[in-house]
Amino acid sequence: MNWYDYVLWTGWMLGLLLILAYSFVLFFGAPYLPTMKKQREEALDLLGLTAGQTLVDLGSGDGRLLALAAERGFRAVGYEINPFLFVYSWLRTRRYGWRVKIRLQSFWQADLSQADGVFVFLIAHHMGRLDKLLSARNSKQALKVVSHAFPIPGKQPFKRSGSLFLYIY
Repeated sequence: MNWYDYVLWTGWMLGLLLILAYSFVLFFGAPYLPTMKKQREEALDLLGLTAGQTLVDLGSGDGRLLALAAERGFRAVGYEINPFLFVYSWLRTRRYGWRVKIRLQSFWQADLSQADGVFVFLIAHHMGRLDKLLSARNSKQALKVVSHAFPIPGKQPFKRSGSLFLYIY
């Protein structure tokens, strides 16, 4: 095999790996779509967290919301199942030290016991399951949840701002 064949096969294999990494998440959550800066800021405003409180981002993608949360003085925990996005967001948020943690795991097993606020940008057919996850949370404190673009079926939002829905569990 000459160098051209090696480069060609390496390119194909990397492409296949990227396609698999970005498409298999559809079975567990939603495809990667970045939340625009305006919506990130509005989501954190809607949550109304104060410095020192904990935000959990279910499906944290590229880590931009985690970084913004850390800049506002929050502790932030992200759950991401895509290994490429996990590494990218881990690198992006290193400068915030202990204030940001990113877990390479499905958010369906997320520990929400210490969360004060949750952000999620999921897809419609998983919202009912999300409601069950949030309702099963074992904590006495209220949990504020902002969903981007998709309402939780059977739940009335506490507040709405554009495409963002605020719920309190």
